[in-house]
Amino acid sequence: MQQIYEFIANKQAINRVFMLFLCCLLLSAPTFAQSSNVRITIHKKNISVIEALKEVEKQTKLSVGYNESQLKNKPSINLALEKATLESSLKEILRNTGYTYQLKGKYVIIVPQEKQEAEAASAKRITGRVLDDNGEPLIGVNVHVEGTSVGSITDIDGNFILEAPIGSVLSISYVGYTPQTVKVTGQNTYSVQLASDTKLLSEVVVTALGIKREQKALSYNVQQVKSDELTQIKDANFVNSLNGKVAGVTINTSSSGVGGASRVVMRGTKSIEQSSNALYVIDGIPMYNFGGGGDTEFGSKGATEAIADINPEDIESISVLTGAAAAALYGSNAANGAIVITTKKGQVGKLQVGVSSGIEWLNAFKMPEFQGRYGTGSNGKAGNSNIYSWGPKLNSAAQTGYEPDDFFDTGAVYTNSVTLSTGTDKNQTFFSAAAVNSAGMVPNNRYNRYNFTFRNTTSFLNDKMKLDVSASYILQNDRNMTNQGQYSNPLVSAYLFPRGDDFSIVKNFERWDEARKISVQFWPQGEGDLRMQNPYWIAYRNLRLNNKKRYMASAGLSYQILDWLNVAGRVRIDNTHSEYEGKLYASSS
Repeated sequence: MQQIYEFIANKQAINRVFMLFLCCLLLSAPTFAQSSNVRITIHKKNISVIEALKEVEKQTKLSVGYNESQLKNKPSINLALEKATLESSLKEILRNTGYTYQLKGKYVIIVPQEKQEAEAASAKRITGRVLDDNGEPLIGVNVHVEGTSVGSITDIDGNFILEAPIGSVLSISYVGYTPQTVKVTGQNTYSVQLASDTKLLSEVVVTALGIKREQKALSYNVQQVKSDELTQIKDANFVNSLNGKVAGVTINTSSSGVGGASRVVMRGTKSIEQSSNALYVIDGIPMYNFGGGGDTEFGSKGATEAIADINPEDIESISVLTGAAAAALYGSNAANGAIVITTKKGQVGKLQVGVSSGIEWLNAFKMPEFQGRYGTGSNGKAGNSNIYSWGPKLNSAAQTGYEPDDFFDTGAVYTNSVTLSTGTDKNQTFFSAAAVNSAGMVPNNRYNRYNFTFRNTTSFLNDKMKLDVSASYILQNDRNMTNQGQYSNPLVSAYLFPRGDDFSIVKNFERWDEARKISVQFWPQGEGDLRMQNPYWIAYRNLRLNNKKRYMASAGLSYQILDWLNVAGRVRIDNTHSEYEGKLYASSS
């Protein structure tokens, strides 16, 4: 029995040591990143100390504080810094000036060297212990002397040891607890008790009508996706970026290509005859997702949808409400669940500019398996068909090496956006502009979209009344979006092209007809029972063009009557003007 107790005690000690090591690793990471990631490059001769400090401030985004009257008469210096660390750069700039530096958070303070040496000389050895609410020791608490690089981590018993001058301030922080500061006085031992911060452990989500609630307080399932998860891998239709990020949600991308519609089904199909798609809600107002139908068997026109017009850079967060109970306030339209989108507002502070750019390359992920043993014909014989590939066996000399993916191009999607945010305590403004330009895998397929968004939030009457207005303008055009279906679909003839014929011949898809005085389709295989045409003729001479202009405007007014009661009203206008044009050149089937 005694051996068992010793084993348990040793196991607990090992666990505590492991936790201490893990906490040390996590808590030391930010400090290491801050000191190692900053790199400074200055190549200048006869530069003043003040100019050099301004250059440091510009490259590091840190605020550098100094007495200009004391540094302006210092002799000019020659600098040859190439990706130097912050510490080594400051030492080089301040050499022989009688000044040194102190780091305090995001600030660099230039101080006389005598003051720094005096503070260092007065440093004393102090010890302490950090406890939680229940008086239990906390392992791995970060204890740091503000304005210096001196710090320590509490051990298994919550104890720490470091050297700090009298009058300095200790910053004590730990995940899940409210940070504290302690001023160093004449005493040598300190005891600190940290209070747990429940706010750090509570996640707030947006539910119906824009109401915010703690996720753990809800009686139904809500899952939240942040904006950075949507923009890590950019997609012309941001809905596809939710794939794999929300449990119980199935997202099927259509075959329409870039910008095509997507089908979002939560917890299985709900209806045989009706749609099982989720409802989309933007800033508390439902948005009906028009489009997404496309053609069926006797056509092949692809389609986009209304939700695909939203710029993902404008989204702050998405709350996914699965089930009818979660979306009860939106009525029967949300019986299949709801995707609640909260868009970005302007932030209080200086003007912030964000620029984002991305490139996505497109290639066929999975191709059907095609036989390569039999050539043009049917029933093992040649000459009785020009469109089937089940003729006589091919010898090695007769094999052309054609693969249907030879028809595809390497597609590319270019995404660029810029955002501006600024504001005061009373008024905040947000603006964004974005462009999506793509060339699809099917030849002559294009998709372009341009988004412009403006939003302004203003507070009145001692912040009791808030007015929120926004406007968006979207220009979108696409060409030859191809969906499933056999008519005017270049994939049908590209996939069924006989294996014994030379595909390179049909790449020159049109020939001049002297009698008709026009260029006509060249397709030696003939029409066939699938109404096949030259795939390149379909791509370039059976054109499907779509141009769309859309503007959305919304306004919301709320008034805080009491601390627990407010009234709000919202209105939204969503107008779309679309023009579709189909062109069939002469000699098309």
